[in-house]
Amino acid sequence: MVFEEIYRDYWNKVFRICMGYVNDHDWARDIAQDTFIAIWKQLPNFRNEAAIGTWIFRIASNNCLRQIERNNKMPRAEMPEQIEYKADPDKESQTQFLYKCIAELPETDRIIISLELENVKQAEIASIVGLSETNVRVKVFRIKEKLTKKFEKYEH
Repeated sequence: MVFEEIYRDYWNKVFRICMGYVNDHDWARDIAQDTFIAIWKQLPNFRNEAAIGTWIFRIASNNCLRQIERNNKMPRAEMPEQIEYKADPDKESQTQFLYKCIAELPETDRIIISLELENVKQAEIASIVGLSETNVRVKVFRIKEKLTKKFEKYEH
């Protein structure tokens, strides 16, 4: 596969995964760009041992985790433990709210649900995060339950 095709086919997916991790448009774009630089550099070494998408998502996940770790070492303003639910859904799009909810999840849950939202097969997700497919299936169910409850609060 040619890099330009990979970029065209995967840019939006990688960006949305990064958004799921960091919930910051500019930062997610920067991480996604760094991810594609890494993909471009590593593409000659890709051995087709996994699906190209699995390989790309693994690079994106690792990049996100590295950036978050690096950012956590830098001093910053305190973030609230929980987001405030807005009574008026018109003030904030549901997509933005979804990213905020995903950002509150533990790291593994963030990557699992981000990949699930990109329609990545659960077997591939299991390979990326190092869990069994059954464990991923259970986690997806539980994460969706948590997100549904947050959306119910958000809409009331």
